[in-house]
Amino acid sequence: MNNKTVLVIQAHPDDTEIFCSGTLALLKEKSFKIVIATMTPGGMGGVTHDEAGTAEIRKKEAALAAEVLEADYFCLEQRDGYVFDNTEARVKVTALIRKVKADIVLTHLPFDYHPDHRATSSIVEAGTILATLPNVPTDETPVKATPLLYYTSPFGFTDNMGRGIPDPSFFIDITSTFEKKKIMLAFHNSQKQVMKLMFKMDDFFGDMSDSDKRLGHMAGVKYAEAFWQNTGAGFLKEPLIQKTLRDFIPVANTIQGDKK
Repeated sequence: MNNKTVLVIQAHPDDTEIFCSGTLALLKEKSFKIVIATMTPGGMGGVTHDEAGTAEIRKKEAALAAEVLEADYFCLEQRDGYVFDNTEARVKVTALIRKVKADIVLTHLPFDYHPDHRATSSIVEAGTILATLPNVPTDETPVKATPLLYYTSPFGFTDNMGRGIPDPSFFIDITSTFEKKKIMLAFHNSQKQVMKLMFKMDDFFGDMSDSDKRLGHMAGVKYAEAFWQNTGAGFLKEPLIQKTLRDFIPVANTIQGDKK
């Protein structure tokens, strides 16, 4: 297989580590190049530093976590908590897709629980679909084919109103890379106090592990991550992640019996 590039664009530092880093580690083992980007530096996600200081801490944490996968890290410098879908944001995303020559793009679901996540999803979808078009106002060379677009699971497996969501396109068994995922997530030490303040989480990292256990139970394995592929009219439909990681797609799938 020729080397391929996977670009993850999510709202905040630690989102990628929480929602898809186990799968990224598996793709890295298959010779994919990994690139991680965040729309914001996460400046609101701090309790001991001001916004600017928190942003610098979180970008450093994100870069260190990315190094575990030998991944490049980019921040698109939108303001945390105030991500809006506009021309500037779409152009930035398209430029980054072109810069790294992304074959696959991952982002949040359009109906994710967090408003920054939902805005990021909209921006990334638009930026991806524009990536081949020469009239987009960026100096980066258009990519040769529209990247495949995938979405990651929202925390809690519910939408912004706490309702159940459609079944994923597939699960990936991340049991073999779960320890690497924990190593990546551990770099985001600044988030322990924030999660306790916002969500009363006494054990941020433990709750993340429990989430993957829950997805694993739904898929019939120990730990799993869930994905949706956009196969709408604007996108190519090759199931590249599914084909590449077919040995990690669980045969058992108990999702219909447990969405609680």
